[in-house]
Order: sequence, then structure tokens, then C-alpha cells
Amino acid sequence: MQPGFGLGLRPPHYRAILELGAGVDWLEIVSENFMAEGGPSLWHLDRIRERYPVVMHGVSLSIGGEDPLDQDYLAALERLAERCEPLWISDHLSWSNQGGTQLHDLLPLPWTAEALAHVSGRVQQVQERLKRPLVLENVSAYLGFRASEMGEAEFLRALVQRTGCELLLDLNNLHVSASNLGFDAQAYLETLPANAVRQIHLAGHEAGEHALIDTHDRAVADPVWAVYARALALFGPVATMIERDDAIPPLPELLGELGRARALAAEHAHRAARVAA
Repeated sequence: MQPGFGLGLRPPHYRAILELGAGVDWLEIVSENFMAEGGPSLWHLDRIRERYPVVMHGVSLSIGGEDPLDQDYLAALERLAERCEPLWISDHLSWSNQGGTQLHDLLPLPWTAEALAHVSGRVQQVQERLKRPLVLENVSAYLGFRASEMGEAEFLRALVQRTGCELLLDLNNLHVSASNLGFDAQAYLETLPANAVRQIHLAGHEAGEHALIDTHDRAVADPVWAVYARALALFGPVATMIERDDAIPPLPELLGELGRARALAAEHAHRAARVAA
């Protein structure tokens, strides 16, 4: 595992990263943005990859969907991995297509034994194809399923046990889901297998009239920073990044947020060392 601190690689920052440096340990790319054969995005990726390790983060795998896994998509994912040699490859524990139609959303699953068996088989197929563990991210939820037989954290724990996959823990998504559905974020964290948490996302949300809305278009909120502090206490140093998908600010603003994450992690490490001593 490579811990440290990163940012999502976004087009407005390409030039600044190449000319001034990013001040990060690694960068996360959205896989689908670099699957074309040539073009300016790949040119920039190649230049940036010479300076920084990258991780690949997808949005179209639809690991929980009913349609067969898209073999053309997996082939493109393989080619991109060969090109940029990522530290790890992640996607979302969700479904996003049906009947061959891409729905362009990350839709949640019912937490049932049937869904667990279905997703486990598909995860194993992807891992065999990519020859590495797949890292899966929790998505935001606004409604629960009556059919669910367990909590999301229990589902994730069982999925890791069955497949050896790893987890990308989006703490903004966790806070949004916990607030909307009324479950305990601390108990959720305590249920997860700590050694499977490969990466953490920190992002922003907005308060709607009846629910928190996952927007990823603003600064990390104080309650999410509080969840991060609890995650550090449970999991220790985990690779952490600030994720901004819209209303993207200048690079120094995001680096300021990342500095807060660094400071919290350093504070936890200092406290843990004192306890150990």
C-alpha cells in the first residue's frame, strides 16, 4: 500500500501541475476520460505520469448491474492500466446500466445475500481480468431498500471476505448516507475490515430541503472532517485525497484542503505514538 495524499486530476489543473508541480504524492484519474486512442488528455497524462504515480478511478463498470460485464470496456481499462501503471484501480459498488442503456448515475444496491453472491462473482471476473484486487467505493444513498437483509458495512465486509477486493471509503458519501438513512457512521466504520481500506475520498455536499445531496462541488464540510478523524483512529494512515468534480477551484485552494487532511493525519500519528510509548 502507498499511503500519502493526492488530488483528482482535472483538466483545469493540467498546466499548473506540469509547470509548478502539484505538491501531492499521487494523482487520481477518472479512467473513462483517458480511454480514447490519442488526444490532448492522453498527452497530458503521459507528461504528468512521468512525475507522479497515478491511481485509476472508474464510473462505468456497473459491478452490481444485471447486464453482462462489458468486455470492450474491460479491454480499454486494461490498455489504460498498461499505459499508466496505476497503484490501484477502483470503481463504485453500484449499478449504472440496464438493457444496454447507460444511465449515467451510480445507483445503490439492496444489501441481500442474493446481491452479495451476484456482485462477488462479477468482482472475481474483473480481478481475474485485471490481475489485481479491485477497489470498490461506497456511494451516496437517499432511500433504503425494504428487501435489505444487512447493513451496507456488513455487505462490504462479506464482499471483501469472499473476493479479496479492497475498499475506497468515501467519507462524504458515508456522512450523506448516514444522515439520510439514519444509521450510525461510527458503527459503520467499526464494522469494516480495517486492512482492506485502501483509499479515502474527502468531498463536499449540500443540504437539500429533506436530505443531504452529494454534490462533490464544494469544500469538505466540518462533519466530514470529524468522520475522517474517527477513520484515522480506526484505520491509521490511509491514502487520502480531496475529490472535486464540479465548480473546480484553483489548485492552491484544493491543496489547502489537502493540507488540513495532512495535519489531521499527523496529529493522529503523533497521538498514537504517544499512546504506544
